[in-house]
Amino acid sequence: MAETSVSEIPDYPRGLTFEQVWAALMENREQLKETDRIIKETAASQKETAREMEETDRRMKETDREMKETARMQKETDRLFKAADRRLKLMEKNLGGLGNSLGQLIETLIAARLWEKFAAYPYSFRRAFQRVRIYNENNQALSEIDILLIDTEWAMAVEVKREAASIEGIKHLIEQMGIIRQYPPAEAKGKKLLGAIAGGIVKPHISKYAHKAGFFVLELQGESVALVPPPEGFAPREW
Repeated sequence: MAETSVSEIPDYPRGLTFEQVWAALMENREQLKETDRIIKETAASQKETAREMEETDRRMKETDREMKETARMQKETDRLFKAADRRLKLMEKNLGGLGNSLGQLIETLIAARLWEKFAAYPYSFRRAFQRVRIYNENNQALSEIDILLIDTEWAMAVEVKREAASIEGIKHLIEQMGIIRQYPPAEAKGKKLLGAIAGGIVKPHISKYAHKAGFFVLELQGESVALVPPPEGFAPREW
């Protein structure tokens, strides 16, 4: 029987057979493959994460740019609104001045020869005053009469409107007549007091309400003023 040299004897771990060692090597090989797969997947995941981070950074920069653009647009819009507000206020101021001028023109047209419109009544108005202030006993201004007609016995306070279209305006005139009666101006002291409303335009329902309250009603017709015919049985109220 031939002898086996020491170098020919496999150096297996103590107590393990060749098959067991081989199986362990194969298992270790599979584990290495799995580890390699996990490493490659991790690398791919890291690469995807890096790409997503770059995309997020790009979006953040885009969002920042959009926010700056929005802020710029808001600032520009604010500037335009302020400019429009200035123009609107200027327009309102101009229209207000025009309204005042128109009101003064209507008042002047109505005041001209107004006394003639009451020829059918027992009044002999020959004097007219415009913008007569009403003061109380403490010399505080309470109201103003647009036009005041007087004769030796009567005084008529005429309220002038560009457009008489509000019932509240008639109610206000009734209150004003009470103030005039309580604090009559020097021109009307000791006289019987009447009231009238005149306008560039007087709505029919306003004429009806004013007549019912005892006021005369006058309206511009062209460049002249006409007395709106009162209803049958109309009796002017004396304050």
